[in-house]
Amino acid sequence: MIKVRVPATTANFGAGFDCLGMAISLYNYVYMDWSDRLLIKSLDGTRIPTNNLNLVYKSAEYLFKLSGKKDFKSLKILQKNNVPKARGLGSSSCCIVAGLFGANALLGSVFKKKELLNIATKLEGHPDNVAPCMFGGFVVSSVENEKVFYVRNNVSYNLKFVFFIPNFKLSTEKSRKILKDKIDLKDAVYNISRSSLLVSSILKGKFSNLEVSTKDKLHQDYRLKYIENGKEIFDISYKLGAYGVFLSGAGPSIVAIYDRSNISFEKEASLKLKEKGIVNFSISKLDVDKGGVVAQIT
Repeated sequence: MIKVRVPATTANFGAGFDCLGMAISLYNYVYMDWSDRLLIKSLDGTRIPTNNLNLVYKSAEYLFKLSGKKDFKSLKILQKNNVPKARGLGSSSCCIVAGLFGANALLGSVFKKKELLNIATKLEGHPDNVAPCMFGGFVVSSVENEKVFYVRNNVSYNLKFVFFIPNFKLSTEKSRKILKDKIDLKDAVYNISRSSLLVSSILKGKFSNLEVSTKDKLHQDYRLKYIENGKEIFDISYKLGAYGVFLSGAGPSIVAIYDRSNISFEKEASLKLKEKGIVNFSISKLDVDKGGVVAQIT
């Protein structure tokens, strides 16, 4: 049996719409093996598709077909789902990457990691979640002619991350429909300049730039309107000294970046939520995952 551990991710990082993402220390686990019949089971009670519509299975099946393997019968798939669905934490990317890496391990690792990245991006539609999910760290990525170009970076130990995770969902499909089909040139320039500044600031330790460089004109303002108490969480985080605040992925989770010397940030944020009667968000302090997906024989 193959055991796959896949990290959650936060993408659309600040102004980096569809191109910047980071792996975080929240994990899904998938166990996969050959079987005479399709058997899919949740190990933690999370409701998941137990037929061929299951995304882990669909991704694995896709890879089997690409490999030319014709004698494969079916699979046994067991899933432990710690990454909540439709919260902007890359749950679909977790499924896709787990399915591909589990299937590749069963095949004897016939596909290289870069090949799997291109395949995962094709299935997901963009690389900003699947790339950090696969490689860990903070990843800058772009697609040209169906090939993903990326650079993986480490994140300073001095940066800490608190995730405000809601008890309600906002699907990526729905949140995409909120966005404009066309954007103004000035808004495009706004995001290009800030995403460039964000990457440079993280790599060079210029953290005071993060308040400016996590601002966005392409999606955040549109989506925040549909996230109850979202604006209040931005305000609370900045008042408590956050370097930058942004929507995780398509939302509705929100990320606050702060300095490790600000040791009371998480506690103070929790107190502020209670004080303001905000009960639809919980707080999780999560680290950067440095290794990405791990698949091994058990």
